[in-house]
Amino acid sequence: MTLDKRASAEFERPVESIDDLVAYFRAGEKPRERFRIGIEHEKLALRAGSLEPVPYDGENGIEAFLRRVAAQPGFETIAEDGRVMGLDGPASVSLEPGGQVEQNGSPQSRLRDGIREIEAHLDLLRPIAEASGIVLLGIGAHPFHPTKELTQIPRDRYRIMRRYLPGRGELALDMMHATASLQVSFDWSDEADMISMLRTALAVTPLVTACFANSSLHLAQPSGFVSRRAWIWHHTDPDRCGLLPFAFDADFGYRRYAEWALDVPMFFLVRDGHYRAMDGTTFRTFWRDGHEGERATLADWDRHLTTLFPEVRMKRIMEVRCADAVPMPLLAAAPALWKGILYDADARAAAAALLAIDPSERATVQLDVARRGLAAGSPRGSVLALCRELAAVAREGLRRQDDPEEVSLLDPLDALLERGKSPGEIVLERWHGEWNASPARLIEHTRY
Repeated sequence: MTLDKRASAEFERPVESIDDLVAYFRAGEKPRERFRIGIEHEKLALRAGSLEPVPYDGENGIEAFLRRVAAQPGFETIAEDGRVMGLDGPASVSLEPGGQVEQNGSPQSRLRDGIREIEAHLDLLRPIAEASGIVLLGIGAHPFHPTKELTQIPRDRYRIMRRYLPGRGELALDMMHATASLQVSFDWSDEADMISMLRTALAVTPLVTACFANSSLHLAQPSGFVSRRAWIWHHTDPDRCGLLPFAFDADFGYRRYAEWALDVPMFFLVRDGHYRAMDGTTFRTFWRDGHEGERATLADWDRHLTTLFPEVRMKRIMEVRCADAVPMPLLAAAPALWKGILYDADARAAAAALLAIDPSERATVQLDVARRGLAAGSPRGSVLALCRELAAVAREGLRRQDDPEEVSLLDPLDALLERGKSPGEIVLERWHGEWNASPARLIEHTRY
């Protein structure tokens, strides 16, 4: 549930000490029987036929498309200044800054139920998109147009980010408008469990990035990367992105994560539904000194945490964020891989050991993966060999979680690893071969 739907007095009271911020994370702890998994996936939108970006406005623009979806049972529009910015429903829909359409899946105790929710979502959207002249693509970065030509969703929070982020990273606007990813969220039982999960997730991030690297074209040409999206994120904002090397320090825990987040500049403050730019003020400064007569609340902290973009992010859930958008059924393999690893203690230990290297070395591997996908190397051997081991570890982890139906979700990933090429490498191979550089063939391959 997002903060804007909370009416809890807990979130409206001022933050008195860092203990309040630590307690925020501790309140996310759950007994194992209440563990859930949540899936969010983004889709790029293009105009069918011309393959031009879909504008926000107009009879067949993004807003009109959302209004048509909202006419289906169970949906209500989410508006800002009278303009539709998303949909409430069983699985809500939101718009990313460049018009990417994101499904925010509801937390599920069984992964298969989350996959069925995605399938139902795509079945619902597909005919409405076709009637609107829109194709929705499972690909990690825009393959045809420069960022300056892409849609800009007219939302206040995005306007503030567009002003702030270019001063922090040369590709920040590309991140906002030209990329699409898959994020999976998990619960933890206590602080030690959180530390183990987060360290493991960070340790294998380069491997998971390689498995789902799927953004190898840019301006209808090879981009020079297998995951251009991963490269873009590396050049977005060093304050709030990356692989969190401090997470491997001996003193890491809730407090250390809170200390890091306190020193990240805020994008904005929200009061009475209105966004106020914070012009680089850190949350620590806001908490200590206030801002224009306002004091920091847990609601502000909750919102600030959603504007931090490390490869593994903590709120009251843990979110892994490194996979490019991919088509079905490979999309279903990503949450299965993560669940097999993170929700089984033996699998966590085995996965973490695969790339147990210095954090600086791991960052180097991540950049090599962005360039070469499964062909990348590491101090522990080839990334392809390590990914095959990781998939085997995840498969055993899922088996021990007593839901045999979920194990089969890894089959498309195993087939990919047997072939030995990331999705983006396969796109390049076909682009230069049987597709004869045909955009239409790329669309056919990646559309939902």
